Amino acid sequence: MKKGYDVIIIGGGIIGCSIAFELAKRGVTDILLVEKGFLTSGATGRCGAGIRQQWGSELNARIAMESTHIFENLEEYTGYSHSCGLHQGGYLLVAYTAKEWAQFQENLKVQHKLGIDSYAVDLKQAKEIVPYLNTEGMYGATFCQKDGHADPFHCTQAYAQGAKRMGVEFLTYTEVTGLRTAGDRIAGVETTKGYFEAQTVINCANVRAPGLAAMVGEDIPIISERHQALVTEPVEPLMDCMVMSFHRSYYVQQTPHGSFVMGIGPQEEPSFNFKSSWQFLEKNCAVMCEVLPILRKLNVVRQWAGQYDLSPDRNPIIDEAKQARGFYSVCGFSGHGFMVAPRIAILMANHLTHQEDTMDIRMFSQERYKTGKLLLEPAVV
Repeated sequence: MKKGYDVIIIGGGIIGCSIAFELAKRGVTDILLVEKGFLTSGATGRCGAGIRQQWGSELNARIAMESTHIFENLEEYTGYSHSCGLHQGGYLLVAYTAKEWAQFQENLKVQHKLGIDSYAVDLKQAKEIVPYLNTEGMYGATFCQKDGHADPFHCTQAYAQGAKRMGVEFLTYTEVTGLRTAGDRIAGVETTKGYFEAQTVINCANVRAPGLAAMVGEDIPIISERHQALVTEPVEPLMDCMVMSFHRSYYVQQTPHGSFVMGIGPQEEPSFNFKSSWQFLEKNCAVMCEVLPILRKLNVVRQWAGQYDLSPDRNPIIDEAKQARGFYSVCGFSGHGFMVAPRIAILMANHLTHQEDTMDIRMFSQERYKTGKLLLEPAVV
């Protein structure tokens, strides 16, 4: 292994691996990706793996739409020999308040402007889509058949193996312990397996990203919030789509395997806690059995916890360090990194290789928190 590279990427989730792949596609192949565990051992491997285009801001709807187009052809796009598990059973987004229902109508206008095939459904139609759904207290819902979920492990491997074929090197089970600078530029990365020089370092470490950025004097306003999920035993098909509520902060879907994956938003202080709790199990089951009473019959197989890297406006921060030029942080996805990774990787790769892009990367700078130009999004859990 060499001691110097053009680019070093920190973080082996789908964000880091997809950026490595897109850079390699553009001819930047002298890359080392460093991961402290195995690929997808962090947030990517713990996520719900949902993919949706039903957003409330034009920016997020567009990023998600363009990412979905790549997910639909990811195997061919990356040269991957396995299925990435994309299942487009749709998302049913349910509204529990009049205000939320009114917001959904505005969201649909944004989505339709981009050509996203989403539409409003009444409670009768919602029951037709999900026959076992308890619609009591709901005002209505929106649905998009092109939404769905994919396998986060295979999707990440697709990008990683594609990058490897083009010459990118991967160093797993290796922790970054420090960063070196020379003047006002990044110079290299210190790890548990030695020091590696690079004039460009990309920080894709999710909730650990602020700690790395602090090593070069950057203060990134991201907090770490524990989110938990569980999976049930597999049963015969009962529903094909994801059901999600922003107001009640839940999501639930049945996988093609037959098991149900579900979660509910937390109400707890920021932490780096990766342990699951009985309180989550109790609360989640109570809510889910009310929403889908048929789930009362199922046994829970396991539960787990992961971390959301929450930014102040729940949108990503993509920024170059002022005191260490060449050091970029790509983080703050607030739980939505998996579904937007394909388009974000293209944006970042185009920026670093000085290629034109129809999207302005500067809007993701953390300067927006000083200027007030926030990237507000009404459709988040």
